[in-house]
Amino acid sequence: MKKHKEIKWSEVARKAIIEYLEKVEKGGLEIPSEELLKMLGNDFRKRIKETPVEKYEEYYEKSRGAEWKRLKSFTTRM
Repeated sequence: MKKHKEIKWSEVARKAIIEYLEKVEKGGLEIPSEELLKMLGNDFRKRIKETPVEKYEEYYEKSRGAEWKRLKSFTTRM
């Protein structure tokens, strides 16, 4: 940014935020599972297949508990 002082960086950021919000409002930020797996690569796909379902269930329960805890702390502040 220091190299290009002629650029109005706040304007660049503002336009990027507007574009992002437009995508969010249109639901355009979702990535199909296959495309996401392709982006993550074969090593990640292999690790997914090798991981037992019980591990996924364990992680799900942990994240669900953490999310409820986060939401509960948020609602008690109001």
